[in-house]
Amino acid sequence: MIIEIDPNSGFCFGVVNAIEKAEETLAKNETLFCIGDIVHNNIEVDRLKDQGLKTINHDDFEKLSNAKVLFRAHGEPPASYQKAKENNIEVIDASCPVVLNLQKRIKKTYLETKKNGGQILIYGKKGHAEVNGLVGQTHGSAMVIERIEDLNEVNWDKPVILFSQTTKTISGFNEISEILKVKCQNELKINDTICRKVSNRMPNLREFAKKHDVIIFVSGKKSSNGKLLFDVCQQENSQSYFVSHPDEVEMTWLTKAKSIGISGATSTPSWLMEQIAQNIKLEIK
Repeated sequence: MIIEIDPNSGFCFGVVNAIEKAEETLAKNETLFCIGDIVHNNIEVDRLKDQGLKTINHDDFEKLSNAKVLFRAHGEPPASYQKAKENNIEVIDASCPVVLNLQKRIKKTYLETKKNGGQILIYGKKGHAEVNGLVGQTHGSAMVIERIEDLNEVNWDKPVILFSQTTKTISGFNEISEILKVKCQNELKINDTICRKVSNRMPNLREFAKKHDVIIFVSGKKSSNGKLLFDVCQQENSQSYFVSHPDEVEMTWLTKAKSIGISGATSTPSWLMEQIAQNIKLEIK
C-alpha cells in the first residue's frame, strides 16, 4: 500500500511565523496571551496551551494590562494596537506580512475615498478575524460581501473599490467582480488581494485527490480553509474523509485501497499528518 502526504499541505508561512514567535516567548517561561486561537486546529492549540499559551477573547484583552499579547497571523484592527499602548501591553506581532500589506492598502484607499464618497467592499467572511482587521482600517465603514445577495446594499451611483480577504477563492472573487462590472454606474476599481500561496492549493489538491484511492483530509473543525479544501477533495474523490484527530481514522475506509493520500488545511501541522500516516502503517502490518 502507498501512503503519501500532500507536499503542498500544512501550515502557510503566516501560521508558521506565529507559532515560532509564540514558542520563542514561551521558551523563556514568560506568560503569553493570544487573542483567539493561534490557529484553527484544536490539537495544535492544546500543544501550545501545554507550553503556557493562554487564549483570550477581545473582551479579556480590553481588561488586560502590563502583559505580553500575541497578535496572530490574521491581523488585528487599529483599535487593538491603541488599547495595547494604553494598557502597557507588549505586542508580539505575528500578523501575516500579506495581511499587513493589505491593511495598509485598504487604509490608504479609505483616506482617499473620503474625498470622493467611494465605497470600499471586502469580499470575505463576516466576523472572520482577518476581515475584522481589514474593516477596522476604515473605522467600520467598509462593506463586507460574503455572498451575492450582500451586493443589494451597494449604492451603484457611487464609486466602488473591491478588495478580498486573502484566503477566499479566486472563482468566488471573479463572480463578484463580474457582477460589479455590470451594475456599477460610476468608477469601479477591482483589487485582487487573494494570497496565491493559499489559492494555488486548490488546483494542486484536485490533482492529488485524483491520484489516490482514498483521501484522509486532516483539519480542525473551525477552519474555514479546511472546509473549503475538503469540498475540493470530495469533488474529485468520493472516498475522501475528514478527520481532526488520528483516532478518528477508521481502517474500514482503507480496506480496498492501494493508495492513500493524506492532506490538510493551512492550519494543519505537518506532525499531525505524519502521525496519521505512521498510525496507518502500523495498523496494516
